[in-house]
Amino acid sequence: MTIQYPLPVPHLTTALNGPLEHIEEHLLKHQSEIEAWFRCQWKRTPAPFYASVDLRNAGFKLAPVDTNLFPAGFNNLNPAFMPLCILAIQSAMEHICPEANGILIVPERHTRNTFYLESLAVLHDMIVKSGFKTRIGWLDDEIDTVQVVDLPSGRQIRLEPIVRCGARVGLADFDPCMVLLNNDLSDGVPAVLDGIEQPIIPPLAVGWNHRLKSTHFELYRHVAEEFAAMTELDPWLISPLNLHCGEIDFMKREGEDCLARNVESLLGSIRRKYDEYGLDKEPFVVIKADAGTYGMGVMTVHSAEEVKQLNRKQRTRMAASKGGTATSQVLLQEGVYTFETWGQARAATEPVVYMIDHYVVGGFYRVHTRRGSNENLNAPGMHFEPLAFANHLTVPERHLAPDAQPNRFYAYGVIARLALVAAARELESAA
Repeated sequence: MTIQYPLPVPHLTTALNGPLEHIEEHLLKHQSEIEAWFRCQWKRTPAPFYASVDLRNAGFKLAPVDTNLFPAGFNNLNPAFMPLCILAIQSAMEHICPEANGILIVPERHTRNTFYLESLAVLHDMIVKSGFKTRIGWLDDEIDTVQVVDLPSGRQIRLEPIVRCGARVGLADFDPCMVLLNNDLSDGVPAVLDGIEQPIIPPLAVGWNHRLKSTHFELYRHVAEEFAAMTELDPWLISPLNLHCGEIDFMKREGEDCLARNVESLLGSIRRKYDEYGLDKEPFVVIKADAGTYGMGVMTVHSAEEVKQLNRKQRTRMAASKGGTATSQVLLQEGVYTFETWGQARAATEPVVYMIDHYVVGGFYRVHTRRGSNENLNAPGMHFEPLAFANHLTVPERHLAPDAQPNRFYAYGVIARLALVAAARELESAA
């Protein structure tokens, strides 16, 4: 297959079809305006180096529910995406750090998580193939020697202790031009990285020690409204409703009444939109720790009463996020159903879209056989199904039905890039 550069959205075959025809037709109809609008956005606020976006396709709406600025899971991408990833990395480096020839990746401390190490190995491989000397530094104070890990895939990964010399970090025999963070800083900023002179991408200010989901989704709301005005679309069709609830302690049951009131308010707003569109569905709300990742600190409720009746196990689960960080604030997000399913078991499924620079470079489906269409799928028991490239088409075909295979991923790519615009504005405000 010949890949032409640059491609805003790769063209894929997917096993899934659905009733999103109205939104997809609308996006295809406005394709030229959409791509011009995106070009203006990237000129105004350059895209993050990389990101992944979880989407939910409810049939009647398509919206992002999470945006990760330190993505893992690169090992779940179809290997056919590698050429796109390489070109996108080269594009990103041209404006982030054009003089760079050495990159130090600083990963999470998941020494025993082989799934994460597989992702790290693929990320390292992509950057090396993009033409950069690339090594992986290790933050664990207990590991002061080089670790070579053989992975189940047959890959091998080399982890080396980070060394700091003055205002620079590197390895014993490697002085990099740039540090690429693949660590979301849930545990805070490591002292070894504080105040270094090399550029750190993404910046330390957008780690989970500072970042809030409520900030991101407030920015996304503005982006969606701007985009919807340009394309003459109801912004609700591409954006979840949100409320922010601060100062809560699940274990002490402090802030519970405020949380319940906000849940009831948000359910009312969702119900009014459902009535407007004649939707016979039960509204629900997803309560999320405002800072955190890995699907931790997430629960689904259908009434304010459920909040008041949380048992100790549920409250314990919500009380802390990744790394044991206490949950003191939560985001209340409109629950978006997923009506996409996978396989004969019709397991609940949601697409995850990956971007490097401002290019969509692929994605996969997150599948969970034990969760329903109104539940969080980013949970133990999930698995991933890679997406495949289309055989021949290289542009969206407007004469085909919107749910035809070559067009299906365009809608995903548009909504994911809207979340990326919001993330770009987030980085700008954090600078």
